[in-house]
Amino acid sequence: MKQFFITITLVILASLQPSNACTNLLVTKGASAENSSMISYAADSHTLYGELYHWPAKTYPKGTKLKVYEWDTGKYLGEIDQVQQTYAVVGNINEYAVSIGETTFGGRHELTDTTAIMDYGSLIYIALQRSKTAREAIEVMTSLVKEYGYYSSGESFSVADPNEVWILEMISKGPHEKGAVWVAKRIPDGYVCAHANQARITTIDFKDKKNCLYAPDVVKFAEKMKYFEGNKEDFDFSAAYAPLDYGAVRFCDARVWSFFNHVNPEQGKKDLPYILGESNKRMPLWIKPDKKISYRDVQNYMRDHFEGTPLDMSKDAGAGSFAVPYRWRPLTWEIDSTEYFNERAIATQQTGFSFVSQLRGDGFPTPMKGILWFGVDDAATSVYVPIYAGIKEIPECFKVGNGDMLTFTWDAAFWVFNWVSNWAYTRYSYMIEDIKPVQKELENYYQISVDAADEEAKHLYASDKAEFYDYITNFSANQSEMMMDKWTKLGQYLLVKYIDGNIKKEKDGKFIRTPYGLPEFPDQPGYSKTYYREVVKSAGENLKMREVPNE
Repeated sequence: MKQFFITITLVILASLQPSNACTNLLVTKGASAENSSMISYAADSHTLYGELYHWPAKTYPKGTKLKVYEWDTGKYLGEIDQVQQTYAVVGNINEYAVSIGETTFGGRHELTDTTAIMDYGSLIYIALQRSKTAREAIEVMTSLVKEYGYYSSGESFSVADPNEVWILEMISKGPHEKGAVWVAKRIPDGYVCAHANQARITTIDFKDKKNCLYAPDVVKFAEKMKYFEGNKEDFDFSAAYAPLDYGAVRFCDARVWSFFNHVNPEQGKKDLPYILGESNKRMPLWIKPDKKISYRDVQNYMRDHFEGTPLDMSKDAGAGSFAVPYRWRPLTWEIDSTEYFNERAIATQQTGFSFVSQLRGDGFPTPMKGILWFGVDDAATSVYVPIYAGIKEIPECFKVGNGDMLTFTWDAAFWVFNWVSNWAYTRYSYMIEDIKPVQKELENYYQISVDAADEEAKHLYASDKAEFYDYITNFSANQSEMMMDKWTKLGQYLLVKYIDGNIKKEKDGKFIRTPYGLPEFPDQPGYSKTYYREVVKSAGENLKMREVPNE
């Protein structure tokens, strides 16, 4: 293994701090089974509460100022000029079916600018309030950092509308020069892309002004900072501003690889040596999938734990007896002066919320072109609920202020889903088999119900706009309420069935009782043979059954 891949540097560790460990999957409409552009986003953080944000469309008097607060911390950063007209935003999608996601790659630590005003979260939600297309959103974001400076570390953004999907990568110029250097590439139609906390753009197509946008000084600034020397055509954005190490490959690019491996196994086979640290040949920025990808496929790709690959998290001793595909932090650890690591999969326990934005084109009125398939907590044990982009009010279970990270409430989806998932982690291989059918049942129902709701909503949009907005708002609320009811009952069922390490007996979907009304004596399957062998290795002599010695 080359030295290039051995050291886990402070740069990548910084990019894996709690609020910065996210995954985005990008699908162009030509690669989509529904002919819809799609992006997904997992907001992975140990301190982020899963809720759904909402900004109604508004008009403002000329000269109005907008106060900017850092999205991660709530810290006040300054104020900027407000535009006179903003657009409605629900979560990470707006009424014109523009959607934006992100992952933080950190990059050169000396380029942090703590005097700037625009952080990455504010860029996202302000751009959504000001943009009707993905290109317009990129223009808004890059103009804002040029005028007000860029506060955050290096960031990859997914920016999409029904017709185009872009990846935008940006990093500040540091404390001595206001602004940011950046590059944006349009994903070719029929292809897919992904990013996961490591800069993915390498070369820049300087002559393709239609599909590749960039800061005018993106190369000159790198030369000035001694990050690059050579011909402009050989410039590599990632190498200059976010140099790779093994942590970037295994913790970050591995998630991109897993998605690529799902949609094009042959490409996955080619790129596996890179992920294992046996090659320094990077993965392509985008690939063509073997077949069209549905929004249901993307939802399931967000639930990935490297199953069936050499990185499968359920197969080693760390999974315990119940094949748990999760590892608690820290991500790296040391035994006898040797450093080791845990895999970092797409699905992870610390997700605050995740979504799949489905951005639909012609045939839909503008307020219903965008559907935000929204879920909270770990995507593997969550449910993606359909939320129309044009709704007037957020469903109660997702509302901001309905509980927080320190305030439990049965009315908040975040806490109900965490209650189920954290219980499931204790006996995962068993409980996940009870969770998946309910998850699938709900999402199957949503698929059918959205098709029906689309037709009713189109009719109402043509005849009564007020009734139309009421209808899509109520529809989204009703689906969310149904999910809450089902998931609460699922949690109760799991608690009863698996209490105290036992497994209650069932028949025809009901727990079995004795003639006296008591539960039939439960199964007690114990632990796996693999787990018991590990116990024998560490404490076998002490635990071995023996004959009582004769006197």
